[in-house]
Amino acid sequence: MSGQADPLPQSEVSLPVEAESGTEGVTIPTDLFGGKMNTEQFKIVLETALLTATEPLTVTEMKKLSDVSLDNRQLEALLEELAQGWQGHGIELARVASGWRFRAKPDMQPYLDRLNPQKPPRYSRVVLETLAIIAYHQPVTRGDIEEIRGVAVSSQVLKTLEARGWVEVVGTRDTPGKPELFATTKQFLDDLNLRALQELPPLEEIGALLDQGGSEIRTLGAPEKGAHADASPSSSSQDSVVESSATPAGAVPG
Repeated sequence: MSGQADPLPQSEVSLPVEAESGTEGVTIPTDLFGGKMNTEQFKIVLETALLTATEPLTVTEMKKLSDVSLDNRQLEALLEELAQGWQGHGIELARVASGWRFRAKPDMQPYLDRLNPQKPPRYSRVVLETLAIIAYHQPVTRGDIEEIRGVAVSSQVLKTLEARGWVEVVGTRDTPGKPELFATTKQFLDDLNLRALQELPPLEEIGALLDQGGSEIRTLGAPEKGAHADASPSSSSQDSVVESSATPAGAVPG
């Protein structure tokens, strides 16, 4: 019997396990998948899933696309590489509160609007002010909002924001009457292309946006049903959230 082993068939030859540099020092082996596919092939799978998804995909969902177990850092490094590959194009891969998604770059929107010339929903200044107060002082009660604005808040204003999916009730304050506490949603952050509340622009910039008619916020998402009535905002500090079905994505100092 010869002491020299016969060469493996080409289909059984192990792929070289080289490594490529990921983001933040994460090393990504080129063979993460035991020879079933290489890293570049998996990035194509990720790209396809993200381009065809109607909503942002979470890391947990994208892990299901792999035949092997990937940790969060490996997957996120692959996503960052995929995002870099789309630089210079009219669309970009971005991370928002709900996960990752492709979106048109802002400077492309005027051209895309020509294909769909419908008027975006317009929100009154009162609605936008109420939204800003909730965003920067959450969680807040209706009374808090009225205290900040100095006028009564129409329930229709809060209903408008809830119908749009930007605001939700996250619990009640442990005071007489147990008033409801309002906070912004992940949908609100997604529509602003933000990952977390900490990425909100300074309050002064929000004020300037409102002075300009809130054009950027009005163009977010699809039209929603509901009247745009008067509202009033208020700040709340050290709130005790009771019977909470959800917690705010993080408080931003008022």
